[in-house]
Amino acid sequence: MNTPAHLLIGAAAFARPPHGRILWAALLGSLLPDLSLYVMAGTSLFFLGIPPSVVFDQLYFSDSWQTVFAIDNSFVLWGIALFVGMWRGWQVLTVAASAGLLHLAMDFLLHAGDGRPQFWPISDWVFHSPVSYWDSNHHALWVAPVSAAICIACYVVLWRRGMPILAKLFFGALLMAELWVARQWFLFF
Repeated sequence: MNTPAHLLIGAAAFARPPHGRILWAALLGSLLPDLSLYVMAGTSLFFLGIPPSVVFDQLYFSDSWQTVFAIDNSFVLWGIALFVGMWRGWQVLTVAASAGLLHLAMDFLLHAGDGRPQFWPISDWVFHSPVSYWDSNHHALWVAPVSAAICIACYVVLWRRGMPILAKLFFGALLMAELWVARQWFLFF
């Protein structure tokens, strides 16, 4: 699933109230599983000048990149964070970990051929879903409109909770980004 979708869904599911530390925790938890990809791909593409075909066809699947993805996409580590947050009564950690786990669950179901080892350090097994959020060979033409509808619904939920105007604009921009990316997947993949 695209990162803007994760942010919208995570905030709608866990940002109550939709402002302050709780909103930031939901956004952070929704973003962290993808952040390493943005940092590594961005550095490779824009600073090191590595061609996109090498970044996404070779480096993405390399042992070193998959090790990083295994750590930040680990159900085990995020589950420990949720346990600690609940045990200690730390609402911010509980919300962030919950949003992170929701992100991982959606990725688990929607990555066909590009999944990550999500049970590190127990296992480096990768589930290859029969369904993809981007690959039309794996039902993306069905997934993209459903994902877009869910993101629109999440935006409406967040709007109705009384977000500050800047948050409404931010989530509106995320929704537009998600719809644009979904359109790109639909047209080109």
